[in-house]
Amino acid sequence: MFGAVLDTSVLWPSLQRDFLLSLAIEGLYRPLWSSAILAELEYHETRKRIERGERPDVAADRARRLIEQMSTAFDDAAVENWEPHDGAFGLPDRDDEHVVAAAVVGGAGAIVTENRRDFPLANIPPQIKVLSPAKFTADTVAAAPEVARRALQAMSNRFSTPPLTIDDILARLVDRYGMGEAADLIRLAD
Repeated sequence: MFGAVLDTSVLWPSLQRDFLLSLAIEGLYRPLWSSAILAELEYHETRKRIERGERPDVAADRARRLIEQMSTAFDDAAVENWEPHDGAFGLPDRDDEHVVAAAVVGGAGAIVTENRRDFPLANIPPQIKVLSPAKFTADTVAAAPEVARRALQAMSNRFSTPPLTIDDILARLVDRYGMGEAADLIRLAD
């Protein structure tokens, strides 16, 4: 199965994370991440919740539970032993080296990130693509639009306050994350 490292930048927005992981639950790809990615996500998720008015202890607990849920749901996603490769790629931002290291060790075909400029192709092994979440979801949905629609239906079923239809979710994915191509493919699968 095609593996893709999900950078923290694509896991931080809640709805986008839900969509990406719902596609993975349906077997459209295998998500991969490193312990460093999860640590960054936990930090940023805690900060986001505090900024939205949650008490720091509650925010930290919810962020920790999110990481636990992701780790349980995708127990084969954590790439181990990437550390020896950290720093080997000469990226402009040394703090992004762990993402490429995880992709190499995990056998990923792609890195999905909002920060593509920080991953110049000249520094990335040729077997690994660097994709935006919009491009990645479009490519993933194109492989099996009816399966992607099933993933959206499962998402819709989880939303109760307020309830969201598939069309509501698609509209938000387009408006917030520019996922128009993926949305169009899913609509055609109806």
